[in-house]
Amino acid sequence: MNRSAEAVIERLVIQRASERDDLPGDELFERWVDAVLADQPHASLVVRLVDEAEGRELNRTWRQRDYATNVLSFPASLPEGTGLQFLGDIVLCAPVIAREAAEQGEPPESHWAHLVIHGILHLLGFDHITADQAVEMESREIELLRTLDIANPYHADED
Repeated sequence: MNRSAEAVIERLVIQRASERDDLPGDELFERWVDAVLADQPHASLVVRLVDEAEGRELNRTWRQRDYATNVLSFPASLPEGTGLQFLGDIVLCAPVIAREAAEQGEPPESHWAHLVIHGILHLLGFDHITADQAVEMESREIELLRTLDIANPYHADED
């Protein structure tokens, strides 16, 4: 009997490698991912939550920068014709995100949402190397955050 089995791919896999107890719940990550990928129902990704040691090691290895950063994006490179829409992985460094939110006077949940969106946009090909790219990417972030009732993180007074 010939049966074709359809693979079930989870939209979002969350890897919790951080020791912190103040991380957002899965439902928030799902909400933020869905906001970005609303028009891509079959797209999937991995979100990994890490502490500073792993965040620093990844940043040093992949970007030659010897410090932990808030978010890193690792786009997938699948062979054409696979039919899979796996975007890749984003790595979020929990202590850095908590510190930045406090320094910026931003609600932690809002900062997490912003960085999840930022990381996914990188997986989708957005960048901010040039001024024009930065304007395009920031505009998209602001638009997506607005759908979540989250203030503009770049110019809070302009909302």
